Amino acid sequence: MNKIYPVAAIGLVVAMLGGTAAYVMMNKGGDDKFASCSSSAVAGGDIGGPFELVSETGETVTNTDVITDPTLVYFGYTFCPDVCPLDAARNAEALDVLEERGINANALFITIDPERDSPEVLAEYTDVMHPRMLGLTGSPQQVKAASQAYKTYYKKQAGDPEYYLVDHSTFTYLVLPDSGFVEFFRREDSPEKIADAVACYAQAGS
Repeated sequence: MNKIYPVAAIGLVVAMLGGTAAYVMMNKGGDDKFASCSSSAVAGGDIGGPFELVSETGETVTNTDVITDPTLVYFGYTFCPDVCPLDAARNAEALDVLEERGINANALFITIDPERDSPEVLAEYTDVMHPRMLGLTGSPQQVKAASQAYKTYYKKQAGDPEYYLVDHSTFTYLVLPDSGFVEFFRREDSPEKIADAVACYAQAGS
């Protein structure tokens, strides 16, 4: 767990994140009713969509089964040494802020490392993070399909077959049950900023 990313890998991830950010900014979905909530000016894309994965409880679920309230969707993996736990903890804190405001919201932690992230491993991870955070895994094909739907990037690093790392994008996506993807958040966004945005979209969509 104390291994760090090689400099070259960090450079690759930064480059990929820049490309992903540009794609999201140019293709972010949305509705006119959400115009006052949006942090970007361009809307009308195809981020998100149907997926079928395996819940941390071992059940096969679809996006409609697990996105029943405003939901923060994040793609990561439990062996991630630093980025994923910080992002997941930040998203969990945003859920607490929303709960204090009387707004129900959920979070999904979708693994991009199904080889190691079994339902049991994800359940242990998300239980530590937040009771309203649900872990999802699946076959490599199912995970790849979900990742492609959200235009995320991940790539397993070569090397140790047991303690390998995975390069990946780090956006958190806000998805509404009836409207789909409406917003994304970067790593530097605070729990309060995320909560403010979720609250705005939730109220605009009600």
